[in-house]
Amino acid sequence: MSTSKTATLTFRIDPGLKEALRMAADQEHRSIANMIEVLIRNYCEQRGIAIPLSEEIKNNHGVR
Repeated sequence: MSTSKTATLTFRIDPGLKEALRMAADQEHRSIANMIEVLIRNYCEQRGIAIPLSEEIKNNHGVR
């Protein structure tokens, strides 16, 4: 996993879904943020969606 800076993602979620997420994270000894990251990575992997590296994103946006 990358050691680059992370990005902030803020969103609203149904309280029941948040509680289910918290319980799932607890079962795997993860933080909620890490659980969401794992779920997104698994979703992308299952559907063949490539996750670009931070350097690729910077290069595509002209940041050096």
